[in-house]
Amino acid sequence: MSAAFDFSASASALPDLYVDLDGSLIATDLLDESMLRLVRDSPMSLLSLPAWLLQGKAVLKDQVASRVEVDVSTLPYRPEVLSYVREARAQGRRVVLATASDQRLADRVAKHLGVFDAVLASDGKRNLGGSKKLEAIREDAAGRDFAYLGDRHVDLQVWDGAQAAVVVSRSDALARQAAKKTALEAHIRPPATAPRRYLYAMRLHQWLKNLLVFVPLMPVLHALTLPVLVNACIAFFAFGLMASGIYILNDLLDLESDRKHKRKRFRPFAAGEISARTGLLMCAGLCLASLTISLVFMPPIFLAVLLVYLALTTGYSFFLKRRAIVDVFSLAALYTIRLAAGAAATGLPLSLWILSFSLFIFVSLALAKRYVELSGTPTEVKQMSRDRNYHPTDVQLVLAGGVAAGQMATVVLSLYLQDPQIVARYAHPMYLWAMVPLILFWIMRIWLKAVRGALHDDPVVFAARDWVSRLAVAISAVVLWAAG
Repeated sequence: MSAAFDFSASASALPDLYVDLDGSLIATDLLDESMLRLVRDSPMSLLSLPAWLLQGKAVLKDQVASRVEVDVSTLPYRPEVLSYVREARAQGRRVVLATASDQRLADRVAKHLGVFDAVLASDGKRNLGGSKKLEAIREDAAGRDFAYLGDRHVDLQVWDGAQAAVVVSRSDALARQAAKKTALEAHIRPPATAPRRYLYAMRLHQWLKNLLVFVPLMPVLHALTLPVLVNACIAFFAFGLMASGIYILNDLLDLESDRKHKRKRFRPFAAGEISARTGLLMCAGLCLASLTISLVFMPPIFLAVLLVYLALTTGYSFFLKRRAIVDVFSLAALYTIRLAAGAAATGLPLSLWILSFSLFIFVSLALAKRYVELSGTPTEVKQMSRDRNYHPTDVQLVLAGGVAAGQMATVVLSLYLQDPQIVARYAHPMYLWAMVPLILFWIMRIWLKAVRGALHDDPVVFAARDWVSRLAVAISAVVLWAAG
């Protein structure tokens, strides 16, 4: 942080400090987050947003704020800005929160922090942005000198009438422009968001789940052709882009609950490293790229399967994940759709045995994830009850159902290996039986880890990092090749 202001002066000589909220004090925008929360809780409200906006931004903010409850204690406050504000307060300066956010939300923030002497905000009639904010500040200051803390170009209108500027931005150009308007009291540089955080937001590690599109190729490994392999690879890439877009949407809809989670609070959107608006653009871009690739390079049936996946996963983000048990079957269906996508992309048949096996094993893994969440801290379990409609007493049911589903998957695999049509496809079908105890062992080990509290991630992600799971996959691949 650089500074160019005389703090040796007496407190009475120092100007009042007016502090912007969105993007300055917090690394997010309250209107964006409030609208996401509103749309998540009431998707039909999307139809009302244009009508509210036509009446003015102040009305839009008022209508949205009146319909949502935002837990301001979880917001990503900028520690360097908060320290600056507290230091100003300790010096005896009058500190005022001046924001274009709605008055209700601004009041909650001020009450939570306890460092502001007054609050200026939009009130449903006047949107306190740009020149309107300057008018409100001048009226509140009543002739006293004031400094203004802001973060964007629209704040230049306020700095034009201020006696000092505090710039919260990594942009030197903005700081220079502010310095041309008034004295530069300080330049606070928030940490930069590393490119890898954008990649993390896309959940590239979750692309492992899309390897399921290659499963239909397993029975024909010895007769695999290049066009079939290329189509499977394109399907993998298209599904990866679509899944990344939906993961981003899911994160944006779960901002508040993620911030209350001991690990999820470090995700880029929850931590305020990437804005909600940027996230929505990323989501739209990734989904559009996926659909374009599918439309240009893949058979129409694959595009149809991808659209079904998009519809189901969007429904999961908005509705289905808040329905106990329904959420688990939805997740299992999303995995199974990947198998269908692989078959659609390659033109290879997909056995009902494989679909049945997929249903049981992925129901088991989805229940394992819920079991871990229900075994968390009391705060996490309470949040689970609120967001997923699971209750602490459900933990035994989830455990029993998950273990049983995993065992059923093994039974289905055993029956599959006895099907005469399946046996006829392999030169040495007896080798395939080695997979039955191997998969049963792996499923039971996953549940053992869950019960012992050693499973902290999505089971699929855990498997990707676990050497025993990787060894099991390698052995299965060798068995399939040998049976060929």
